[in-house]
Amino acid sequence: MQLGEVLLTALKQAGARHLYGIPGDFILPFFEQAEQSSILPLVTLSHEPGIGFAADGAARMSCRPAAVAVTYGAGALNLVNAIAGAFAERSPLFVIAGCPSEAERGSGFLLHHQAKTLDSQYRIYSEITCDQARITDADTAPDIIARLLRSCITYSQPVLLELPRDLATVPCLPVVPLSPLPFEPQAISACAEEILDVLSGANSPVLMVDVEIRRYDLEDEVAALARRLNVPVVTTLMGRGLLADTDVRVLGTYLGEAGDPELTELVESSDALLLLGVILSDSNFGPSGKRLDIRKAMLVSNREVQLGYHNYHEIPMGELIQALLERLPEPGRIEPEQPAASPMWEVDDQPLTPADIAAGINLFIADQPDPVPIASDIGDCLFTSLDIHHTPVVAPGYYASMGFGVPAGIGIQLTTGHRPIILVGDGAFQMTGWELGNCQRLEVDPIVVLLNNRSWEMIRVFQPNSQCSDLGDWHYAGLADALGGLGLRVSTRRDFRAALAEADQARGSFVLIEVMLESGAVSPTLKQFAKRLQAKRSLSP
Repeated sequence: MQLGEVLLTALKQAGARHLYGIPGDFILPFFEQAEQSSILPLVTLSHEPGIGFAADGAARMSCRPAAVAVTYGAGALNLVNAIAGAFAERSPLFVIAGCPSEAERGSGFLLHHQAKTLDSQYRIYSEITCDQARITDADTAPDIIARLLRSCITYSQPVLLELPRDLATVPCLPVVPLSPLPFEPQAISACAEEILDVLSGANSPVLMVDVEIRRYDLEDEVAALARRLNVPVVTTLMGRGLLADTDVRVLGTYLGEAGDPELTELVESSDALLLLGVILSDSNFGPSGKRLDIRKAMLVSNREVQLGYHNYHEIPMGELIQALLERLPEPGRIEPEQPAASPMWEVDDQPLTPADIAAGINLFIADQPDPVPIASDIGDCLFTSLDIHHTPVVAPGYYASMGFGVPAGIGIQLTTGHRPIILVGDGAFQMTGWELGNCQRLEVDPIVVLLNNRSWEMIRVFQPNSQCSDLGDWHYAGLADALGGLGLRVSTRRDFRAALAEADQARGSFVLIEVMLESGAVSPTLKQFAKRLQAKRSLSP
């Protein structure tokens, strides 16, 4: 096989289901191989951030690496923000960036797409990937690809492979996957015993889960652990939607002083807080009360465990959870809880609020025979999703980059086959919403709920007197037809309910429901979250 085919085959064997890319001259030979070999279906969108977010959504939902291919310089640097978000939020993307051949590097000319130096692209990506390499010959290529794949899977973060334009077509041996990184079984055993000792001696243990358990495909194992421990389970803001496909009852999402007071008291008064796969970010813990001391908690992240003031290194999370399960008895039969009845929602002519959007979507999801994953952008749409019944959610809750929602939803449907609901604000839609124009060609039909308050309302929440957050009214629903979809503009509860019903029947094309909100109509949770976060920022260290 040729080197490009070897790379595509290795990616497929590692779990990648598509190759997301935008062509450019430095990567064209590799694109030609992708098209001719059909090893991985090639998915092109309109702009590099879009393919980055789409691949990110696919990786988060599949718990497997997703592949992204771009040209040198202009393409790769356009992709930087999406890859930075994937790095921060532990999403395993395999970035293939074209680069000049050795002959071109030695020409003495400045090359098009070159920034400061020929290696600027590589240096920039070293800040936002966990491993990087450039292929220089076919002999070493299989080992390089194997190493990068192992890094991508082990750390669940992006990696960079630079592929010179003239090497994609050279003959190459297959990639032999590397064994997982080693660990010390005795350390796993000691760590598991210490965790169980703390839990057994506690009066109010709590299990908090976050995104890393999904990144490493451990939700079923964590659900089994929760049942055997029989302790209260909560998620972080970033972990909203975790364990949705299990029978474990999740009490809610911890938002500190911005959230449910009873749940906050439960977490912050716990004398044995077990944090599984939790990222210690300000979005997760910025609004925490004064009593939450992470240093005294049990923090289990991949390959690193902190138990109070004790640290265990090179501890794979999956192996540790398995060791905990082996030490805990099987629980007796637990009768499944009946789902709580949805509160009544008046379908009338009152103006819509974010709470109404969540209530309408809850009714819609309850009527669906198949899972309905949600891709949410950042902003009040993310806080609105907190009121949607427990269902799988992907969102940039920590890195908080606008523009994630629409392309991520496309990636989710391509990967899972399930029709997603995309929650997006008008500001974020202006950035990447136009990727919906590719839905017809890609044969995906998401339902997009666009919260239109004619401003970057989350910016206004943090800075109420700012004029820079004004956006105007672009009448997005009217643009949907030109993009190959169905556009519906609604402003009342009755209209929203009818629009969701119409969207349910409109298969084969995307549906854009433009929800008109009054200026300043934001969820109480966002207001309180912003208030508490700002208060914490103003405190002296």
